[in-house]
Amino acid sequence: MSFDRRKFIIGSIAGLASKGILADSCKFLLTPQQPEGPFYPTTSPLDTDADLTMVKGQQAKGQVVVVKGIIQDQFCRAVENAVVEVWQACHTGRYNHPSDTSRAKIDPHFQYYALMKTNSKGEYSYKTIIPGAYKASRYWTRPPHIHYKVSLRGYEELITQLYFKGNEFNQRDGILNGLSNEEKNKVIVEFKKDESGFLTGKFIVNIKKL
Repeated sequence: MSFDRRKFIIGSIAGLASKGILADSCKFLLTPQQPEGPFYPTTSPLDTDADLTMVKGQQAKGQVVVVKGIIQDQFCRAVENAVVEVWQACHTGRYNHPSDTSRAKIDPHFQYYALMKTNSKGEYSYKTIIPGAYKASRYWTRPPHIHYKVSLRGYEELITQLYFKGNEFNQRDGILNGLSNEEKNKVIVEFKKDESGFLTGKFIVNIKKL
């Protein structure tokens, strides 16, 4: 009787996965928690669609980027209907929030916040601009970042932040540098031009199923 080693190995792995024995191999993919910060919207904005770059037909200032991503659980399975909230500063580094007392200008044509749900493959996407860096204190400048809140019944709520690869302020950020190198790799995203000419990045977020 012949012995097909490849089929045996594949079959064994599939069997272990179905029993949850290989679940631990994916746990390192959990996206690290990050602070919510003081600028989460106090009221629900009227406009919450997936294009933050335009308000009332007027284009926001700044470098337009597209974020595409997937929400998965700790076993790398797609999470359907997850609620994905994002909020950020405009190109000047100013949030549209009463607690932001910066002298930087508000951009009236930037949306600042969006709310989405993932599809059956756990996918989501939105268009935005690269937010400006801003002073968190006299000696600390926060790098451009986008806040995330991901939630769904049966899963642990995740609050995290997306950072832009190569930004000069990343190396000196106290929040980002509180993470391990492996965790940093989960939240720092590289943006490259796609076939349409947009700078596009992929942010895969892993949340914990309860």
